[in-house]
Amino acid sequence: MTQIRNVVFNGEAGAIDCAVDWPEGTPRGWALVLHPHPLHGGARNNKVVTTIAKACTQHGLVVVRPDFRGVGASAGSFDHAKGETADMRLLVQQFQAAYPELAAGKWALAGFSFGTSVAAQLYSCLAEEQQRVPDALILTGPAVERFRFRELMIPAHTYLLHGEVDEVVPLSEAMDFARAQDLALTVLPDSSHFFHGKLVQLRELVAQQLQLFA
Repeated sequence: MTQIRNVVFNGEAGAIDCAVDWPEGTPRGWALVLHPHPLHGGARNNKVVTTIAKACTQHGLVVVRPDFRGVGASAGSFDHAKGETADMRLLVQQFQAAYPELAAGKWALAGFSFGTSVAAQLYSCLAEEQQRVPDALILTGPAVERFRFRELMIPAHTYLLHGEVDEVVPLSEAMDFARAQDLALTVLPDSSHFFHGKLVQLRELVAQQLQLFA
């Protein structure tokens, strides 16, 4: 059974309160899973976030689910992805220092909705700095362009997943992003933004992606 612990890292605005999910057995790496828009109820316990996290723990990864600034016990206030991306950069540094054995293993970075913008720009920041980048980048319900503040460096293996009838981020917007980045886009038929009734399929699709970096 997955064990959930509470860990606090320090971001530019103060405390970053995180839930950390530990898999059964010996972990083989870690994952950072980022939640949707903080001003619209987004938090680390969002069902899409926890579904992605479950796929990761079943793959043997320790999952860090932070609350962005201004959510729960995390300090600060919403900063349109810029401050949130800086906070996640600091979280990565602190996690790697605190858990070097996990940091040496496989690493997945995932985001949902607003979290995709932070994830994509965090990946780009690490790539630009020539730091180690995640082995997998998973963007679900991508809203990257809505909060983009920098040039992107998105890898060809990025996995994009979108609901066909997404009422928050239209499918056409996801297609435009995929086209601009020259990426494939997986579309889940009849799925809304929050994947109501489709969470099992969502977990299976993410699990398939994780198998690719086994």
